[in-house]
Amino acid sequence: MEEPKAKKGWEIAAQVEETKGFWERLVPEKSQMAGAVKGMVVLFVVFLLGWWLAGNPFEATKRIDSAYVKAMGWSGTDQWGIIWSVVAIAMIFEFMDATAGMGFGTALTPLLLLLGFDPKQIVPVVMIQQGIAGLVGAFLHREYENVEWSFKPMSETIKLWIYIALPGMLAVAFSVTAVYGILKVAKVWINLYVCALLLGMGLISFFQGISTKPRRYRPKMMIGFATLAGFNKGVGGGGYGPVVTIGGLLAGVPAKSMMAVTAISEGTVSSFSVLVWLAMLTGGVVIDYLLLPSIMIATIFTAVLAPWATRVFPERIWQVVVPAYSLILAFYSTYKSFPAIKKALLG
Repeated sequence: MEEPKAKKGWEIAAQVEETKGFWERLVPEKSQMAGAVKGMVVLFVVFLLGWWLAGNPFEATKRIDSAYVKAMGWSGTDQWGIIWSVVAIAMIFEFMDATAGMGFGTALTPLLLLLGFDPKQIVPVVMIQQGIAGLVGAFLHREYENVEWSFKPMSETIKLWIYIALPGMLAVAFSVTAVYGILKVAKVWINLYVCALLLGMGLISFFQGISTKPRRYRPKMMIGFATLAGFNKGVGGGGYGPVVTIGGLLAGVPAKSMMAVTAISEGTVSSFSVLVWLAMLTGGVVIDYLLLPSIMIATIFTAVLAPWATRVFPERIWQVVVPAYSLILAFYSTYKSFPAIKKALLG
């Protein structure tokens, strides 16, 4: 009997655009609404977990004396609260992250540092959020017909996930343990590297995005991009989505499906990174989950709405929006990092 022909996994998104108009795509079907409710329930459960962890129930968790904690008078206590400014900021960047495949950790981490939080209050929490939001997003992208996942026969979307997730996990394990456990790499140089990388990739993909010339599909390009992205992820919780998503566009993957592949890959790598952080607790590293409830509140609705927005707007729009947003993130990150980079260079 002849084996069924493997699908790429992105045919369904093109078919939906060809057969359904804007208003038809705008109104979700009953099964899609049920899928959205399931996603929200999962995210709400993680919010409840964050509520518990924010009280520092374990010896390896404690309230870190960051500038924000001192200003709130929470030093030396297990006090905490929902930080609504963080909720508002996280909602904006989670929506953009889940629609454009990037931006949550890349944009949110510098802002939280400016608000006076410690990296160990930010990075592990961002990993948890990105882990669960990415996996829920991958499920919803399938429900909203932006992508198909097929193991038998294996679709190209599953192959891409493997190409991206495996080197990403190795890279994130190295960067987390090296930067936070062994070496003390100056974050300013990491920021400079990430800014330059985002700027270069954003420019290339933007000019390719406004071109009508189709790109040849080259999936193995993603191994290098995935390694870079995993390293970025482990260092600061961000810089993953831009590298993987833009890399996928350069490798010839359609934008809608690449955002779904980024979601499942980032969910996998971030979840693995959480395990690395938990393993580091045995070596004396301390984590503070203060921000987890606030960030999860922001995620409950935005992570569900974003894959629907990806379905509604045409592929052509995302081919321009994604690299343009990458450039905005690159300029934003450079602007925020410039004072520290200038100081380090002038020494």
